[in-house]
Amino acid sequence: MSRVEELPDDFDEALDLNKAPPEIAQNLPQPGFDLFAPGNDVPFPINEEGLKARQTDPNAPELPPAIAAIQSHSSEELMAMMNKTPLFMTDIENAGDEKGENVLLDALQALQNEGTRAEVAQTFKGQGNEAVQELKWIDAKEFYTKAIAVINAKEDKWQQPEDPEEEAALLVKLTEASHINRALCNLELGNYRACNLDCAATLKINPKNIKAYYRSSLALFKLDKLADAEDSAARGLAIDPESKALKDSAEKIAERKSLLERAAARKRAEEELVRKQNTMLSTALRARQIRTRKTDQPPDMEDAKIRLVPDPLSPESTIEFPVVFLYPMEAESDFIKSFSEMNTISDHLEYIFPLPWDTNKEYTLGNVECFMQTTTGGLIKAGKSLPLLQILTGGKVEVIDQLVSIFVVPISKTGKFIAEMKARKTG
Repeated sequence: MSRVEELPDDFDEALDLNKAPPEIAQNLPQPGFDLFAPGNDVPFPINEEGLKARQTDPNAPELPPAIAAIQSHSSEELMAMMNKTPLFMTDIENAGDEKGENVLLDALQALQNEGTRAEVAQTFKGQGNEAVQELKWIDAKEFYTKAIAVINAKEDKWQQPEDPEEEAALLVKLTEASHINRALCNLELGNYRACNLDCAATLKINPKNIKAYYRSSLALFKLDKLADAEDSAARGLAIDPESKALKDSAEKIAERKSLLERAAARKRAEEELVRKQNTMLSTALRARQIRTRKTDQPPDMEDAKIRLVPDPLSPESTIEFPVVFLYPMEAESDFIKSFSEMNTISDHLEYIFPLPWDTNKEYTLGNVECFMQTTTGGLIKAGKSLPLLQILTGGKVEVIDQLVSIFVVPISKTGKFIAEMKARKTG
C-alpha cells in the first residue's frame, strides 16, 4: 500500500525527482533510438529455420534483427511469447516458461500483495470508489469484486497485521462497504439479481444498512417483484423513517403496484364478461339444437365468430354466424362475416351474383343448388329460401370452428359433385 513518508535527514536536496538516477538513465533509450535499427536488442529470439522457411527471395537484402525476429515466428508462436509479458498477458496459466516461472509476473503480483489483507482490500475498494466517481461502473465493480476476493481468500499470502483484532474489525467494515458499493454498480449496470444478492450480503453484516434496503428495493422494483420491493422499503423506513430515498422508492413501488392492481381488475372484469357472454351463447345454441364442434386447427377468421346481437347477454338476441359459400366445381369461395339466423341463403346470393369469374353465366339464383355436410359425412340439400336457423336446427349438420360451410353448385353439375363427395367419404 502506497503511503507518504518523511524524507531522511541526509536526503540530497540537489536531486531532481523528475529525472531518473544516473544508473537508470544510462539504460533508457536515447533520443533518436530506433527499435529496428541494426544492433539493437530484438523483441524475440530469432528462429533461423523459421526465417529461412519464410524467405521466398534468396537475393533479398538481410532484414534488420528486430524485423527478422518477428518474421521468423508464426502468429501462434508470437502470441505465446507475448502472453509471457504482463502488458500483453491474456492467459496466466500459460504465462510461465518451461519451468512454469515468470519473473515479471511474480514481481507484479508481489506488489499487489504488499501489505496486510485489510490494506490490500482497502486499496481495491479505494480504486473502486475512484471509478465510481468517474461513473466507470464496470471497472468499479471489478475493483470491489477483487476487494471481496482478497477478504474471503482461504490462502493468507499477505503480511501479518500488528493488531489482529483491529484488522478483523476493519475487514468486516471493508466487506460491508465492498458489497454495498458493488450493489450500486450492479444496479447501474442492470444486474438487478446480483444487486439484490450484494444487498443481502450487506444486511447479514449490518442489518441497519439503509443503502442496502434502498438499493434492494430498486432492484426488486426493476424485476417487478413488487411485494418484495415494498417489504424492503418498509424495513428500511422502519429504521430510518425520514430517509427521502426510501420514501421516494416506496412511493414509486406503491404507484406501480396500484397500476398493476387496476390492470388486473380490468382483466378480471373482461374475463368475467367474456365468460358470461360465452355461457349465454352456449345456452342459446343448445336451445336451438344447433351442434358445434372445434378442431385442433381452426381457420384464421380474425374477429369473425358466432355471436348474439344486439346484446351478447340477452336471451332475446339473435345469433349471427360466419358463413363461407364454397364453389367446389370452380375452387372459389365467398366469405360472409355476419349471417343472421333469420336470413336465407338467397338473401346473400342475390347481392353476390353475378360472380366476376363466372364467364359461362352458370351461377344464377335460379340455376344453383346448395348443400351442406352432415355430421356423418353425407350431404343434405339446403333450401335457398329457408332461414339459416331452420337449416341448422335438428342436429343433422354441425358448425365446425364457428364457421358454417355451404356448397353452391350449378344444377347441371350437381350429379358430378355428389359423386365426388361420396367417393371422398368412402375413400
